Amino acid sequence: PKWEPYTPEYGGYIDVSFSYSADLWPWSGYLAISITASKEAASWDGVAKGQVTVVIESPPEEDETEPRQSTIVLPVRAKIIPTPPRNKRILWDQYHNLRYPPGYFPRDNLRMKNDPLDWNGDHIHTNFKDMYQHLREKGYFVEVLGSPYSCFDASQYGTLLVVDPEEEYFSEEITKLKRDIDNGLSLIIFADWYNVSVMKKVKFYDENTRQWWMPDTGGANIPALNDLLAPLGMAFSDTVYEGDFRIGDHDMYYASGTSILKFPDDGLILTETLKNQGFEVMKASTWTVSDVPILGLYQVDTGPSSGRVALYGDSNCLDSSHLQKDCFWLLSALLEYTAHDSLPGVLSNLNKAVLPPAVELPTRMEGNHLHRYSKVIEGSLGTAHPRPLPPCPSLVWAKPYPINKTAPSNLYQPQNIKLLSIDLNAPAVPANHPDVDLGPAAGGDSPGIGLQSHLSSQMLTQDRFTWFPVLAVLGTSLVALFLFNQYYRYKSRPKIRRRPKARKFTQTMYGGKTPRV
Repeated sequence: PKWEPYTPEYGGYIDVSFSYSADLWPWSGYLAISITASKEAASWDGVAKGQVTVVIESPPEEDETEPRQSTIVLPVRAKIIPTPPRNKRILWDQYHNLRYPPGYFPRDNLRMKNDPLDWNGDHIHTNFKDMYQHLREKGYFVEVLGSPYSCFDASQYGTLLVVDPEEEYFSEEITKLKRDIDNGLSLIIFADWYNVSVMKKVKFYDENTRQWWMPDTGGANIPALNDLLAPLGMAFSDTVYEGDFRIGDHDMYYASGTSILKFPDDGLILTETLKNQGFEVMKASTWTVSDVPILGLYQVDTGPSSGRVALYGDSNCLDSSHLQKDCFWLLSALLEYTAHDSLPGVLSNLNKAVLPPAVELPTRMEGNHLHRYSKVIEGSLGTAHPRPLPPCPSLVWAKPYPINKTAPSNLYQPQNIKLLSIDLNAPAVPANHPDVDLGPAAGGDSPGIGLQSHLSSQMLTQDRFTWFPVLAVLGTSLVALFLFNQYYRYKSRPKIRRRPKARKFTQTMYGGKTPRV
């Protein structure tokens, strides 16, 4: 592939990288194009254009000697904006999200029994799309992290957003994240339920593999999250809670979430009265618990420029899959705290954290198979151990071949407009044609010549084709009516009863035997 930026249309402000398979087979092969704004465009606002040229070569046919070649031109158009300020840039952690298949990762809301598997991927383009659109409307810019924490420059982002993670963490990630928070990066975590007993309860028998499927983790991997939060003195519990409550003027629903087990003493905590859903799943009985810590805010005090941390125990209010009451407003409030160092008024009634000492942290379920699907750990002889930290992805930017060219004005129009576009190169219609619109100009030099005729013939053709379905439906209806009429007439015809044959006298008198004398 060759990158050819359009010089008159600022194509040089785009950097392009390619990855592709050298051989293309039926239903296989790929061409991936990575596009970014160049450093020269850091403060530029506009649209940059160019094209990617690809040559496809096929073997010659039996009667040919030279291979067949086809040239494909792919137009590129990118809207570039100046680099946003750091507090407006959010990094979405996608690397630590796992989904079904191939492993059994259970649903985040235990009430949704008809949808037992977490198969949406937890991506801002799937079940978190509504949350993403909300953040964009609020002026935030969201980028997706598809690599370990060791691969991003934390000085470019204001907040790292971690929602419902199922993956483990490298030790290098834990160390780097603590260092990034000390240097100004803020962290928001929306966790989910985790309980080994409940995990064993939601196992199911798969008819395809004829095996019992046991969850590899809960709604979220709480033991791994606690490892990540250990340097900050924070941890989540393994108790599952559910219930309705209010924060200010907002109605909230806590759907299969967890609670905060450890938190710094100088942090802020929100507690609510909820039901112990894990007890309900195991015992089929209700148990209401008061003063459950579900939300925590903390200003890290390791330096004057340290970041802030916000924890919330349930992610279902951000997930559009089974959304009942969204908490997008809460996410905006937490971002106001983490990115702008301002405690919103709706959270001003939080109290100082007073939690009992944590006796025991949640542990991983024995015999789980998370190492089969994990990018962080691997199994060997029945035990899991960390994998080596993978190298960070690096892109090799393609050499540009600038061309002095501009893109056609109708090239980037939507497909439906392109299908209805007018061929201006069609032969002109004589000026005395009744359908010709000469336009305001005199004579036959107006751009309108041939336009009305082309449109009329196009509309007549379209009208002619739109009658075909109507005629087909009408004909089918008449045939069906005729067949129904014939069937009704056949059924309503009176039946002719046949008279029974007269029996012989001998059969009547002597049972079918002839008497003897």
